[in-house]
Amino acid sequence: MAKHEKRPHDWTREERLNALLESAKLSEEELGAWCRQKGIHTHHLEKWRKELAQEQSSGQDGNARKLKKEVKDLKKELNRKDKALAETGALLALKKKVDAIWGEEEDN
Repeated sequence: MAKHEKRPHDWTREERLNALLESAKLSEEELGAWCRQKGIHTHHLEKWRKELAQEQSSGQDGNARKLKKEVKDLKKELNRKDKALAETGALLALKKKVDAIWGEEEDN
């Protein structure tokens, strides 16, 4: 068995990705010769392509969930700060009314 010819399930993730990249630009005839040279079949390439797409999809789902949670947390924090700002504004308005009615207190 040559150095490059190993069982398809023994290929590393990086080797599989490189194989997919190399084989993508080949014609059907060239692909057959390339597969024979590497000791794999075209169905292995298709399987690897599906696995890679599935990995990317699951990674994106995890990122989407993480981002949705972050957005939810940020909205919650913004809502809390809006309420605190509204309360501070109301207290300031009340203080101004009290000062207008009874006059400002003088410091001793």
